[in-house]
Amino acid sequence: MKLHSLSPSKGSVKNNSRVGRGQASGGGGTAKRGHKGAKSRSGYSSKRAFEGGQMPLQRRVPKRGFKNINRVDYTAVNLSRLEEIVAKYNVTTITFDVLKQAGVCSKSDKVKVLSEGEISSKFTVEAHKVSAPAKAKLEAAGCTVVELS
Repeated sequence: MKLHSLSPSKGSVKNNSRVGRGQASGGGGTAKRGHKGAKSRSGYSSKRAFEGGQMPLQRRVPKRGFKNINRVDYTAVNLSRLEEIVAKYNVTTITFDVLKQAGVCSKSDKVKVLSEGEISSKFTVEAHKVSAPAKAKLEAAGCTVVELS
């Protein structure tokens, strides 16, 4: 086998029909577009949700609920996870940067500390929110809590 002898298998390649090139091309006077209608005209492009005049799906389905644009989503971090981070990274202050480095959150997230798990070491926590039970557990263990704005 050589490069010059390579060719596609029989029947796998079909020539494109040259549309709109006169009667001899086999497309006839309509250039294979059929007779009349929007699809036969130049410049036609269908709308994204057009269903041939049928009432489109987004208009058939009723509206429901709403999206609160003022909602603030927090990434939850449990006390047990904070304990792991303190042990793994050997830090005394858990800042937002430490949480990002640990893969808990991304730069645009806000963090909320939740109370699942126990604490054995003392450290400082900086988070956007801290739940009341988590704050009680942290202060009972001698930790400092700083809430970011």
